[in-house]
Amino acid sequence: MCEKEQRLNKLSTSDMTQIPPPGSIVVSDWHRCKDSKEYFSKILHRQKRRHFGLLESPLMPPNAAVDTINYKIFISGKSGVGKTALAARLAGWNIPNMHYETTGIETTVVYWPVKIRESGRVLFFRLQLWDCGENALRRFDHLLPSCKEQVDAVLFLFSFTDRTSFDDLSNQIAKWTVPAAGRVVKLVVGTKFDLFMHCDVPERDVKEFQETWSLPVLRVGGEVSDGLDDVAPLLNCLTEQLWHQDCITVRSTSQHSQ
Repeated sequence: MCEKEQRLNKLSTSDMTQIPPPGSIVVSDWHRCKDSKEYFSKILHRQKRRHFGLLESPLMPPNAAVDTINYKIFISGKSGVGKTALAARLAGWNIPNMHYETTGIETTVVYWPVKIRESGRVLFFRLQLWDCGENALRRFDHLLPSCKEQVDAVLFLFSFTDRTSFDDLSNQIAKWTVPAAGRVVKLVVGTKFDLFMHCDVPERDVKEFQETWSLPVLRVGGEVSDGLDDVAPLLNCLTEQLWHQDCITVRSTSQHSQ
């Protein structure tokens, strides 16, 4: 049994067939709690998010060592919806003022500590975000397979100021519903939510989409703050569903092996 399976088996798997309600598996406001400071301080530097390279990780003292779980996340969406900006936001980087088309594959590493509600265990999630420009995907056939290889989750993006990006969501999702995609966590993220004066996607359409596809829709927008509140809802939702999906996979594997 691999190390990840051993960790997951310690979590109760009483009801893992549905998408978990927000905050049912991880403590959603833990970043505000006193006992989280020791862990979140390792991803901050002078009250700002620390930047991690591919080979870097938070350094915890031996008496507070925690398990780190790695996941690959692909960011999908039309050109201009804010894929690169979302990756920068989640990592605490400055968002580019000017839009530019991503010419190939860009990866961003995000560390996020969570506390499992049932057991009280603390885990570090290492999220490697993959962003690839739409035109590059069309020109080079090998890029999309590379992005899909061993992917754990997909963030489907649309912009509240671009109706066509919202209408294109069904086409994006359809590419990931084939059996070959396996069990992949899927979240929908609406960007530029703060530009309500230019909103082209009404809330009633978003609600109808959620009911049709049974997928969570999260909203982001505005300037990147130095704190954690603006990214906590999305990162907690993503990590919660990743952990939930892994528990389902481990339980299924255990049943088949018996």
